[in-house]
This record gives sequence, C-alpha cells and structure tokens, in this order.
Amino acid sequence: MSQKRRDNKNRILQTGESQRSDGRYAYKYIDNRGKTKFVYAWKLVQTDKTPAGKREDLSLREKERQIKKDLDDGINTDAGKMTVIDLFKKHSMQNSNVRKGTVINRNNLIKLLENDNFGSMNIEKVKMSDAKEWIIRMRNKGYAYSSLSNHKRSLNAVFYMAVENDYIRKNPFHFEIEDLIENDTIPTKPLSKDQEHLFLEFIRQDEYYCNCYDDVLVFLGTGLRSAELCGLTKHDLDFESRMIDVNHQLLGNHKKGFYVTPPKTKSSIRKIPMSETVYWALKRIVSRPRPEQYEVDGYTDFVFINGNGIPRNGKYYRNTLSSIKTKCSKVNEIELPKISPHVLRHTFCTNMANLGMNPKALQYIMGHKKISMTLDYYAHATFASAKAEMDRVLAC
Repeated sequence: MSQKRRDNKNRILQTGESQRSDGRYAYKYIDNRGKTKFVYAWKLVQTDKTPAGKREDLSLREKERQIKKDLDDGINTDAGKMTVIDLFKKHSMQNSNVRKGTVINRNNLIKLLENDNFGSMNIEKVKMSDAKEWIIRMRNKGYAYSSLSNHKRSLNAVFYMAVENDYIRKNPFHFEIEDLIENDTIPTKPLSKDQEHLFLEFIRQDEYYCNCYDDVLVFLGTGLRSAELCGLTKHDLDFESRMIDVNHQLLGNHKKGFYVTPPKTKSSIRKIPMSETVYWALKRIVSRPRPEQYEVDGYTDFVFINGNGIPRNGKYYRNTLSSIKTKCSKVNEIELPKISPHVLRHTFCTNMANLGMNPKALQYIMGHKKISMTLDYYAHATFASAKAEMDRVLAC
C-alpha cells in the first residue's frame, strides 16, 4: 500500500498537490488544451498564515477550486492572461471592416488605455469595480460624458467577445453608465421662428458673412448633416425633379486630406425634395464662378467650396456659424443659443414636426435609422402648434 504524501505540517496532500523544500505549495494540472500547468501558493488552505515577508495571496486549495471550475466551464485560462489592450486589439482585428471614423475612435481609445494602468490589466482580473473606477478617472481628467459613453459601449462589446469565447465568465462593463456619472450633455435646442428669422436676416445683410446665406438656407431647408452637405456634387442635384440625392459624405480637411465615405447609416442614403427656397439657394450657389475642379476619391464638382475651389468641411461650418452667432447677438443685443450645423438640422426637423409632417416621411428625409429618433423632435411642439393640432382634430 503506497504511503500518502504529506506537507511539513503532516497534512495529507491531494492528487496533484506537492510542497517544495522552501515551504511553497504547488498544484499540477492539465488544461483544456492538454498542456501541463502549475500554480503556486504559500498557504495550503485559507486559514493558514502567509509566511513573513511574502505577499498575501489565495491559498492553494482556493486556486484549485477556481481552476476546476474554469476547466468544467471551458474557460480558456491562457486567454485570460491577455491584457485589456491586447483584447481590444484582437477584437478590432476580427472586426476590421469598419469606416475610417471608427478606426480613428478606436485609436483614441487605445491611447487612453495605454496611458492608464487599466489597459495593462489581465482581463481575467478585471472586475466591474475596476471598469467603473476607470470611467470615473477618465471623467475626472475632463473627458466628456458622450465620449466616455462611446468608449464604454466599445469596451462592453470587447468584453462580451471575451465572455463568448470563454476567456472570462462575466462582462465587467455590463452596467449603465448613467448610474455612475452624470450626463451633463446640454441638449440641442432648435431655434425658434423669431431666432431663425433674426439669424437669417443678419447673415443676409452682413457684408462679410453674406456669402454663407444660401448655405444656411440649405441647412435649414433640408436637415442635411454637415458631412452630407459638404459631400454634395452637381451630379447629386436634380433641378428638373427638384431632388437632392444623398449617397455619400465628405470628411477630413484640406491639410490632412479629404475622404469620401458612405453616409452614416444605410437609412441615410435617401433623396430629399427641394423646397422653393432650397431650389433657388442651390441655383445661386452652382451659378457662381467656380475655380478648377477639386477631386476627392473620384468625386468632383463639389457644390459647397471656398474661393480656391476647395470643399468646405464640417469644422468650417461649425466655426463660421459660431462666429456669426456671436456677432449677431452683439449687434442685436440679444443672446442667441448655440448655433451649429446640428442645431440647424434639429431646427429643420422640429419645424417639419410642428407642421404635422407624417413621422415616417420625416424619418426618411432625416435619414434616421429608428423612428424613435424622429419622434423625439415632436416633443418640441409649441403651445401654438399643439393648440392648432387639437383644433384640427376636434373639428373633424
């Protein structure tokens, strides 16, 4: 009969367990890939005391239970050793067919992870508290709620992949960010009819900004996103049918390089009717003397260009509209709200909603993926529009 192995305290050691001459315990096992692995601990059971000068750690038996559970659940313990950055890069590699904007956002997140200890943590050790603390640290460094919300959404998908592939058991980013940090994003407010009129009249009469008057009319009359408007070419304008074909967008800038991509979503590929105002605004724009054609990814004859024939971009319109708003407020001694391409898009949608446009038709014109996005604009109905609608319904 073979004698059972014992430790230096005369305790019987179980299969796979051993104790080294320095007193350290070891456990030998075979992982799910058939490889021999070892784990070590200074304590056999949880109640043992850690030797002086040694780091506190789980006991060998506690580690054994975790290993057996991992093996039973099919957890890939090797993969659990990869860092958060490694996992993020692996996920990005497996989902590489993305737009340039997504690549830029991924690179920004990589930089955040590289500059914080969280990025170098083994994914098997990441707890929900670690994920939440990272969000709070980034918030304290000044990152906006919207940026962190996007980063959290990305990391949630990354760790979901880890769970699906049996690298880890739980997704540490499976929580609501609203419960962690305050959403201090200022909601976009549409311009009132009086503000819209004041703003347009100021542009029309201003010696410097009057060249943007027709551009603003098109923004307010179509609800186009800035990248969609900047990407429009003469070939996208059908004056006979009075229709704008939205099938691409222009991003980037002249210094770093422009590039053309499909619209934001498949729903954003659409045809927008020209109102009388938009029709004549576009007519005036394309009739202006135009310098030599500027080409981007095979696209030429851009509608919205500067004096050198270079396409205008979203940053130009953001800065210009902000400057106009500041000057207009000062001249008229009235403080206008923030004005940007998105505010003008928001104003168009709200105006159409207040005029009673069918929500599905408005959804199509706006290029919204979900009807819920469109219905939110109906919340901006005024008392006057609500009363008119009630009168109309009661008169039926």
